[in-house]
Amino acid sequence: MVVDGGADEAADRLFHALADATRRDILRRCVRDELSVSRLAEAYPMSFAAVQKHVTVLERAGLVTKQRRGREQLVRTDPGAVDRARQVLDELETAWRGRVERMSRLLAQDSGPERDDSTEGQDR
Repeated sequence: MVVDGGADEAADRLFHALADATRRDILRRCVRDELSVSRLAEAYPMSFAAVQKHVTVLERAGLVTKQRRGREQLVRTDPGAVDRARQVLDELETAWRGRVERMSRLLAQDSGPERDDSTEGQDR
């Protein structure tokens, strides 16, 4: 059941972006300092266009911001990005813990009175 399609889409973009090792590395590099896309491209064995696509995925997920300065586009990790990922994971954990607790209560109700299995199989 989808409760909030917009929130689900945002979470999908966020975790899709984080699923790639190159994008996670770009995040780590851009947390320390603003780097141009050109400078980032020098660090990877791929084309400038491929690095630019990775940055675009990160930007759409809200993990980085880009700012044009002259001919360069500077990339910086958004400080709130990790908090948003943590919030999504916390919400998932809360939902699953609630489900597990409900299942445990249902199983406890369905099991009826406890039996002593140590006497099972003995003649009476």
